[in-house]
Amino acid sequence: MKHLWLVLLLCVACGSDPKPVDGVHVVATTGMVADLARIIGGERVTVEALMGPGVDPHLYQATPSDVKKLRNAKLVLYNGKGLEGKMADVLIKLARKTHVVAVSEEIDAGVLLKDESEHWDPHVWLDVSLWARCALVVGEALAEVDPVMAGDHRAAAKKFAAQLQDELHPWVKQQVETVPAGRRVLITSHDAFQYFGRAYGVEVRGLQGISTTSVAGVKDVEDMVNLITSRGIKAIFVESSVPPKAIEAVQEGVRAKGGEVTIGGELYSDAMGSEPPTDTYVGMIRHNVETFVKSLQ
Repeated sequence: MKHLWLVLLLCVACGSDPKPVDGVHVVATTGMVADLARIIGGERVTVEALMGPGVDPHLYQATPSDVKKLRNAKLVLYNGKGLEGKMADVLIKLARKTHVVAVSEEIDAGVLLKDESEHWDPHVWLDVSLWARCALVVGEALAEVDPVMAGDHRAAAKKFAAQLQDELHPWVKQQVETVPAGRRVLITSHDAFQYFGRAYGVEVRGLQGISTTSVAGVKDVEDMVNLITSRGIKAIFVESSVPPKAIEAVQEGVRAKGGEVTIGGELYSDAMGSEPPTDTYVGMIRHNVETFVKSLQ
């Protein structure tokens, strides 16, 4: 009889544990989105990022193996607003059978930027305060596919969003303000940093448009050279996910006019890095800000 009661007690104890054995398999498009899922989901999730360091999401095309990963995922997270342009059809079809969420979907349209052709600017993560909103979307998405742990996912999302909003966002502002206002000009390969510029008081110029599918022409380079020489801008920047050829052409053009502009360093715009600290979103942002400030102070 004692043995029977022991067995019953063990069964009740096992049945009272609300955590199932298996976790949640998440597939994300970019490294920044994957980083959100890892931080918020913790040990509960396994996360795969389709696009690794140095990969340009504007030009990325899903491979057959990518499609298989997406179909096998319990949750698919992507940036949205046209960033993953060549994957749009795949994601639309996938949403019929799989839980698919754009992390930027809850940002009010009035806050979003557009280019001259009225295309959405998808680079919301470069404004830390906007990325904090995206963290809450990820927490809600995880809660929906993993209801047993819904409270934990929402709490983790709120905690990380608060860290971004209350710690990283003001730190970026403080650092940028150490550069004299007249020198706060950020020139890069493509126009990825407009949200950064608006949030932190920086004038932003990109050779290409908001998508790298556009190509910088001779006139684009000439106009940038004239801007740099006329205003005495001292540094321009390459991006980890964009070939440096166009920016190097600008540098040569400035020299041909008797001026000098340095390449202030490499910034991470559309992809995170492969090594610490730039292999996390927070590390990537801190690197960008420190590189920008050091080059223009």
